[in-house]
Amino acid sequence: MKKTPATLPIRLAALFLIIIAAAGVAWFTMIRMPSSSYSGPWQPLSEQEMVLSEQLAADVQKLAGEIGDRNVREYENYLAAADFIQASFEAAGYEVSRQEFETEGRACYNLEAEIEGTERPGEILVLGAHYDSVFGTPAANDNASGVAALLAIARAFAGDEPARTVRFVAFANEEPPFFQTGDMGSVVYARRSRERGENIVGMVSLETIGYYSEEPGSQNYPFPFQWLYPNTGNFLAFVGNTGSRGLLREGIRAFRENTAFPSEGAAVPSMIPGVGWSDHWAFWQEGYPGFMVTDTAPFRYPYYHTHQDTPNKLDYLRMTRAVTGLIKMSRELAAAGGN
Repeated sequence: MKKTPATLPIRLAALFLIIIAAAGVAWFTMIRMPSSSYSGPWQPLSEQEMVLSEQLAADVQKLAGEIGDRNVREYENYLAAADFIQASFEAAGYEVSRQEFETEGRACYNLEAEIEGTERPGEILVLGAHYDSVFGTPAANDNASGVAALLAIARAFAGDEPARTVRFVAFANEEPPFFQTGDMGSVVYARRSRERGENIVGMVSLETIGYYSEEPGSQNYPFPFQWLYPNTGNFLAFVGNTGSRGLLREGIRAFRENTAFPSEGAAVPSMIPGVGWSDHWAFWQEGYPGFMVTDTAPFRYPYYHTHQDTPNKLDYLRMTRAVTGLIKMSRELAAAGGN
């Protein structure tokens, strides 16, 4: 049909409405999250939280201050980090399983501690963090902070009787050059889980959670998210792909309803830079849902992947508040009836 001057504005108007509708659907399904981010005043830490803060700082100091650079190139340090994590799990009352695999001719280990579920043991929740460092860095935030949080959550769960089985896993080889390759520890782990037919109902990756700022402009984003989220880096981010939307929404809801700490969330296509930059990516490859909890790493942290990523750069008081919320969130996910 020949286009006339009268029909062209109608077609443009229709296209505009389609674009607006698509944006609305994207907002509702990918950006809008349940409950609200906390924006009130900070409350003093409780006595129990002060103890947690000291423990978090001590664990980061052990991994990043004392052991330092830990990977297949600094192999003795790598083994020392694995031994420390295993001893920490065992001190909390867990038996630890080591999943061994070889990288560059050296044995690498994923470390797993587990509480079997009381009602639905076949449903497995994995809480994980990688303990290796980028070559040449002490890696306090990336990712001693995540490991410290993992150990804190495991200690809090000791003696619990969750409905679902909960696994606490410290992964090897997340960092380059092994990232998103067959030598990545979480890839090895997730593949084994799929081969065994395990029903992992959710994976939560704890990744760089120790740095926060109240400075306007301290938070960056990949395009176009700078127009959708705050530019102050004082929040904890919950990030997943669209296939993990249900799990992510349940996680951030539980966090927000139990925690006085700012949070933002998104379940967006995995092609967007940063969305898959941690161990949850490996579980997506095997069809398992998962999301990352992070301070957003390179989008905020000025010392990311540098030798200046040292324990004194972290904010342990805010990290304590965040981890307190993650403990409560994890308990709700471990008790959930399904996603």
